[in-house]
Parts: sequence; C-alpha cells; structure tokens
Amino acid sequence: MRIKPLLMAVVSAGLVAGALSSPAVAAKPAKPAEIAPALAPAVFAHPGVGVSRAQLDFVKAKVLAGAQPWTNAYNQAKNSAYGSLSRTPAPRAVVECGPYSNPNLGCTDERQDAIAAYTDALVWYISGDVRYAQKSIALMDAWSATIRDHTNSNAPLQTGWAASSWPKAAEIIKHAYGNWPNSARFGTMLRNVYVPEIINGSNSNGNWELTIIEALQGIGVFLEDRTIYDKALSLFANRAPAYVYLASDGALPKTVPSQNLNTRDKIVSYWQGQGTFVTGLTQETCRDFVHTGYGISSISHVLETSRIQGIDLYPTYGERLRQALGFQAKYERQAEAVPSWLCGGSVNRGLGPITEVGYNALHTRLGIAMANTQALTEANRPSGTNALFVAWETLTHAENPA
Repeated sequence: MRIKPLLMAVVSAGLVAGALSSPAVAAKPAKPAEIAPALAPAVFAHPGVGVSRAQLDFVKAKVLAGAQPWTNAYNQAKNSAYGSLSRTPAPRAVVECGPYSNPNLGCTDERQDAIAAYTDALVWYISGDVRYAQKSIALMDAWSATIRDHTNSNAPLQTGWAASSWPKAAEIIKHAYGNWPNSARFGTMLRNVYVPEIINGSNSNGNWELTIIEALQGIGVFLEDRTIYDKALSLFANRAPAYVYLASDGALPKTVPSQNLNTRDKIVSYWQGQGTFVTGLTQETCRDFVHTGYGISSISHVLETSRIQGIDLYPTYGERLRQALGFQAKYERQAEAVPSWLCGGSVNRGLGPITEVGYNALHTRLGIAMANTQALTEANRPSGTNALFVAWETLTHAENPA
C-alpha cells in the first residue's frame, strides 16, 4: 500500500450562516465559508450512520404490518441484485479508477458490494432472516481481507463512494446483529486503506468533497474516532455553505479558502459559467442535476448522522438543504420553464433518488412546507439506488419521525 499523509488537525471557529431562521443579507461578496465548531459526541450512538435504531424499528414495524410505501420499498431492496443471497463478492487488492471509469478495475465491484452489504443488513434487521446478516458479513470480510489501496485520478471519489456505504452496513451488523468475528479487521481496513486517501478532503467539484466528508463521518462513528469525525465536520463547515448559495451570502457565493477562488471570474468559472446567483442554486446546477444530486444527498446524510449522534446541525445548515432541494426539484419536475439567465436557459435533469432524507428531516420532523420537493419525492417512491452510494431511502426515511 502506498503511503499517504494523514492530516488530523481539527479547526474550530464561528458558526456558519444559513440557519432555518431568515438571516440578514450580508454586505461583503464572496465571503469564505466559516468554520463551525466540529465536536464529536462524548458517546457515539450505534447503529448511528445514516439511520438510527429507532428509525430501523419504525421501518420494521411498518413492513411487518404491510404498510406503504415501506413494504414496496423493502421488496424493492430485497428483490434487487444487491439483496441476492447468491451474490459473490469480488474484492481486489488494488482498486484502480480513472476519469470517467477508464480504467475501471474493481471500482463498480467495490461500490456495489458495499451497497449489497448495506442492503443485506437492512433486510436482516427487518426480516430477522440470519442468512442476510451472514451475507453482509461475507461481503465485508472478503474486502477487508483483500483490499490494500485505491489508485488513479478518481481514487479519492471512489474511496468516498464506497466508504459512504460500508459503515452503514457495518454499524447495523456489529451493533444489532453482533456475531461478527472479523469486525476489528474491517475497522482496520477503514482506518488504513480508506482514511488516508480522503482525510485531506478535495479541491475538486463540491460533490467530491461532500461524499468524502460523508465517508469520513461514517468511519469516525464506526471506529469511535473523534479526530476523524471532527475532521469531517470541519471540512463540512467550509464546503456545504460553498456548495449551496443563499442570498444572505452576499453578491457572490461563499468559497473554500484552499481553492483560492478570489475573483468573480474564478467563482463564475467554478460555478459552471453561471453568473447570476439565486437562493438554492448549487455549484454544479449548471453542470448537471446528476452531480448536483450527489452533493445534496451527501449534505443530507451528514446532517442526519450528526443528528443521530446527538448534535443537531439542521438549525445551521437546514435552510441551505431546503433551498437546494426545492430549487432543483422545481426544474427537475418541470414545474416552471428554465429562465434564460439560468444555465443558458437549459438544464440537464436527472437528480436521482436523493430527496427522501432531507425531505423527511425538514418536512416530516420539522413541519416545513416543501411543495416541489414533496411532489418529486412522492412521485419517485419507492426510490432505489444510484449504484454509487445512495440506496433505499424511501425504505429508511419516508415519513419516519424517529
């Protein structure tokens, strides 16, 4: 395995703008995002990545009662290729992922085996069928016994994608199923193979770093490593406000200091040539909605895991998430024509199955009206998987008050 530097410094400072209350309009343009306190919980909650035990119990009760949309969502997951008990893991010692999946040496296999492990863990928890827990363990054990590195240009993104799913599976199996002799080896894999690749974040498009942040946070929970967890949240405090624009940010979006986006021209170029900034626009809206969906999804996942861990960040970042979901949902469902000032009058749709977590948190739990997001979410149920790092969120989060 090649040696990669570990940066474990945790930075703390003031709160990020963009709370659910309406902040005053800021006077200075293009302010760097500020760094919020990044504090891991004193005691980690388990299972605690993406979905809590209380949420899982809610879902289990709904499925056992045959209630919808949870029963259809459960069957969708169980009957998918990811839920197959005949699935054979395909681990590699070195996963090599180049740009646009060229080369693709183990990249798809790793991501899909990780999603499969999570799928099996969910099916076991709901059904009680131990074969699914054992299949989840077999997948995780195969990879922890084999993988040593990720290489080529997409290595950080690939690592983030896979490591967003692995901890979700591992948390359920270790803390709810329990009979997993090689769980420590799996933790060593996460610490030695995954963390070094992503601990310093990414200065690429925002969806890269947001996925990396999600992965680091989940790993921090599973390993009960407060330094890794805090590093994730310190990265998030800069990246999330720089990914979703609010009018209160000023004339230009917030920026991540390390990217040196210190002129309007640089910012507009980084925002895909978009020079008109309105609330809810994201850094990748004018690239395409697929990548925008990745970024929004990871924001929602980080907020949900933080809440499960006892530190609720929705009051700080929830308005950005709400506006990002609503803005994209409006044009995804073609509720309005795309104006000429937005992306040259045309957007590339394909937001993906990414709205359930944020919609449930903000609408179901907090009671906030989200008309476009609601319409899109309900039309897409049951939402499946994007085959990268999002899976079965109608099952886990639809109308889930826990």
